[in-house]
Amino acid sequence: MTPALAMQSLFGRAGLRQLVAPALIVMILAMMVLPLPPFVLDLLFSFNIAMAVIVLLVAMYITKPLDFSVFPTVLLVTTLLRLSLNVASTRVVLLEGHTGPDAAGKVIEAFGHFLVGGNYTVGIVVFIILTVINFVVITKGAGRIAEVGARFTLDAMPGKQMAIDADLNAGLIGEDDARRRRANIAEEADFYGSMDGASKFVRGDAVAGILIMLINIIGGLIVGVVQHDLEIAEAAKNYTLLTIGDGLVAQLPSLIISTAAGLVVTRVGEDERDISQQVVGQIFANPLVLALTATILGVIGLIPGMPNFVFLLFASVLGGISWWMLKRREETSTKEEIPPPPAAPVESLEASWADVAPVDVLGLEVGYRLIPLVDKGQDGDLLKRIRGLRKKFAQEIGFLSAPVHIRDNLELKPNGYRIVLKGVEAGAGEAFPGLFLAINPGRVSGPLAGTQTTDPAFGLPAVWIEAALRDQAHVLGYTVVDAGTVVATHLNHVIMSHAAELLGRQETQALLDHLAKETPKLVEDLVPKQLPLSTLQRVLQNLLEEGVNIRDMRSIIETLAEHAPRSQDPVELSSLVRVALGRAIIQQLFPGTTDMQVMALEPSLERILGQAVQSGGGDGSAIEPGLADALLRETATAAQRQEDIGMAPVLLVPGHLRWLLSRFLRRAVPQLKVIANGEVPDSRTIKITTIIGAKS
Repeated sequence: MTPALAMQSLFGRAGLRQLVAPALIVMILAMMVLPLPPFVLDLLFSFNIAMAVIVLLVAMYITKPLDFSVFPTVLLVTTLLRLSLNVASTRVVLLEGHTGPDAAGKVIEAFGHFLVGGNYTVGIVVFIILTVINFVVITKGAGRIAEVGARFTLDAMPGKQMAIDADLNAGLIGEDDARRRRANIAEEADFYGSMDGASKFVRGDAVAGILIMLINIIGGLIVGVVQHDLEIAEAAKNYTLLTIGDGLVAQLPSLIISTAAGLVVTRVGEDERDISQQVVGQIFANPLVLALTATILGVIGLIPGMPNFVFLLFASVLGGISWWMLKRREETSTKEEIPPPPAAPVESLEASWADVAPVDVLGLEVGYRLIPLVDKGQDGDLLKRIRGLRKKFAQEIGFLSAPVHIRDNLELKPNGYRIVLKGVEAGAGEAFPGLFLAINPGRVSGPLAGTQTTDPAFGLPAVWIEAALRDQAHVLGYTVVDAGTVVATHLNHVIMSHAAELLGRQETQALLDHLAKETPKLVEDLVPKQLPLSTLQRVLQNLLEEGVNIRDMRSIIETLAEHAPRSQDPVELSSLVRVALGRAIIQQLFPGTTDMQVMALEPSLERILGQAVQSGGGDGSAIEPGLADALLRETATAAQRQEDIGMAPVLLVPGHLRWLLSRFLRRAVPQLKVIANGEVPDSRTIKITTIIGAKS
């Protein structure tokens, strides 16, 4: 690259932007060493004030603290800029202060004469007051809020992470949204931690301002009297006014920046409104409050001796605003259109097929207090969440379930809901809009005030709490979700648990049609030439009943096409498909490349069970009752032991026993997964943790 091209690349638009920050830091540090003329000091002091005003306005117009995440760095740079200007101005004041009040520039002269009337005693008092306000009130309060905010943000991180995981598992958000929300939580903790430390810069700046003022006054007196032979009174007047002007022109931006820091860390709420909109919307939104305030001011204004005009003026203004707001509300309410009453239905004299209502495959019935959750007109977002659930189900399981039909049911409790599967209740619970459900995952550090209950989806202990206790619940380790998330999570659990029942003939055909778009020949050769649609449906349902997704339909169809000419038995075909999907099945149970820690059967018990299979007891009916009872008891104990050590309860058996034991043990030990030897890839290492049936 030629030098010209290199310079063009360096000083291009992006290059210049990257040079701004280093150039500013070098300039600030240079001001501490290099002497600056008064005109340059005027420019830099004006720039310092302008920068402080810009930071204040940016802090007022942000909608959340993280929108100004660079603020701690800005706080450091502006503090360093003020201190550098103090050093530069001190040099000029001590060198040229004997020449007059404009020795350090017009800005310092204006602050020393115009703002304090040329009286250095008044100037000292004003400077001390500004410093006390900045140091004791604003900076100390903002620093304390940042410190507490950092601590509570860090304490609440585990609960917020669990809430994100709950929303992700419920299908309410995707992986990208979950990743972004986790990054926001970490960035929020870093921000408040940085603000806690950055507030010390402003406090140190205030202390440094007082010390610099004292040093300048004493040093000015010594320089003026000893070196320039000035009278003590004249030296005190010149140098003190210059010092006060210098201090005020530095403390004013410091006060503005401190106010901006306080605005940023005291902001509460996650709505998309800036501080001005929040203040107007929350303080001046109620006309009754304004009317009462106007009445109180009017009464005070009628008391003799009071400044009647001022109080009555404000009473009139507030009363007029209150009257205008009430009038506007009345006009708005009268403009709302009243919908016409629905036309009376024409009663049919004869019964028809229209009177036969089809049964919904999947339905959600809600009490009347939960209607706002499913009503778009009332900002209900449950419909959007349910759409997200169906999308997540299709991505994870491999087919699109029937839509969820939502209707109100006055027979339910006002806050009750019921999940219906093919006309039969599959789940029920209660949700309370406006409250939050704090779920105890098993490791909380304290109790919460609220209504004790259980999580309707998983049966965990939980508490319905007010919104004000949400942050406290996060800190204590609870997983906090709103009412809509409670219903959506329960619905997702029911859908996942009954995936096999949701795969009907219509869904199976739709799945084949979707696959035929990519591999039409493969689908055409299998259904219906070699295998009827009903058999394919039964094979897929067998897989779903045992928690195996059917996303890899290509492998499933290819396996069935290979073995369908020799067998039409759905059970045998399901076992062959499981072997083809073995890698995915094992990966789901044992992620990564870790060793497989599984349970196994004692060889003699395997032989007995093999005889039961040969005698036709595929459902376990041929197993001797005493042996069946002992097998169930030992398997349940071993499965619980596996879960206690953090491993999946998996039983490894020969292929001819897998179907028998899976169906036999499923009801007693629902969390148990039974896999066949042929399903384990050659690359995985098997470790037996428990042998069921071994004599102790």
